Amino acid sequence: MKQFFTKISRRAWIIIGVVAAVVLAVVFFSTRGSAEPLFQTAAVERGNLVAMVGATGSVRARQSAILIWQTTGVVKDIYKEVGTPVKRDEILASLDKNSLNQSVILAESDLASAKKALEDLLSSDTARAQALRAVDTAEEAYKKAYNYRLELNGLISITETYLVRGVPKVRTYKGYADAETIADADEKLALAEAQLKDARRNLDRLQNGVDPADLAAAEGRIAAAQSTLNMAHIIAPFDGTITQAEPSIGDQVTAGTVAFRIDDVSHMLVDLQVSEVDINNVTIGQPATLTFDAILTKEYHGKVVEVGQAGDTVQGVVSFTVTVELTDADELVKPGMTAAVNVVIEEQKDVLLIPNRAVRLVDGERVVYVLVDGQPVQVKIKLGTSSDTMSVLVGGDIKEGDQIILNPPSNNGGPFGG
Repeated sequence: MKQFFTKISRRAWIIIGVVAAVVLAVVFFSTRGSAEPLFQTAAVERGNLVAMVGATGSVRARQSAILIWQTTGVVKDIYKEVGTPVKRDEILASLDKNSLNQSVILAESDLASAKKALEDLLSSDTARAQALRAVDTAEEAYKKAYNYRLELNGLISITETYLVRGVPKVRTYKGYADAETIADADEKLALAEAQLKDARRNLDRLQNGVDPADLAAAEGRIAAAQSTLNMAHIIAPFDGTITQAEPSIGDQVTAGTVAFRIDDVSHMLVDLQVSEVDINNVTIGQPATLTFDAILTKEYHGKVVEVGQAGDTVQGVVSFTVTVELTDADELVKPGMTAAVNVVIEEQKDVLLIPNRAVRLVDGERVVYVLVDGQPVQVKIKLGTSSDTMSVLVGGDIKEGDQIILNPPSNNGGPFGG
């Protein structure tokens, strides 16, 4: 074989190379000229379209509270730890009584005294008996003033004292009272009448129960003493779960020292920032789907529970706060997690769908290209609701099964939305 190739001259090799190049060129150009343009197509189908608004946000509990100590002392008892549920008004931790401020220690006796005073007020009849006696006294005083004033309307006995040769003499005669005496009697009668009315009103209040003012004062003293006494404890303000716990038995704490964090994890919320372009499409009650980077194997569901009515501008972009509540949250969802949320703003079923990538804008109108006998034919269309990939066909000479060109030639208009 080697001898065969060595016998071929250099000139012969050149001729063979030229012939091969010509053959390849002919094959290439003949193939290129006969090739037809290739189009990607998709058949028009009926289906369901879901339009959504997407955003991200952080999970938060419906209620959260950081609980701090209100006074100085040494931690004696801790009743709850992280992850345990608690009820409203439940004591979570307490300080050693011997380490408390004197005012807190004395509050215990003040509370007992105030409770006894309230009990006496509610059960004692002394106040009603005193009020009844006051009415009787006021009635007697009024009758006396009334009768005296009545006497001044006629002749009355007038007593005068005078001197005869330095010796006092008394003379009594019938006459009419002067104006000054009558005015004085009128004033005394008016006063007696007012006092009688006051006594009767007081009795009426007590007949219907304890005087509301006295009751409020007694309850106020109890509340004040209880509030001071509560400074020795950490008390849950609402039903929830302990999510942070700081104290240890024997810790020396001061007012303001953090003790616990409590969250109401029975209701988990996500606050989203929605663009002003989309906010008017979002309403309370719309369903939503949520996914978490920290929970890769599960999709959660929720609903819109609040839509902000005032926008915030950040770096020239206006957005509104929308709150979504999870409806199937479990123990894997924790406050602070980042959630990707899609709010379903509209859903249409059994409609003709057009792929968005097939739509072009020609002379300001939306068109698609239908493949007919291997050639693209332009058809004007009208679209309704759109998602990221599809739009609802609401007008145009397009029917189910038509082959829509997904990649029409570039000279056939700009892309949808361009």
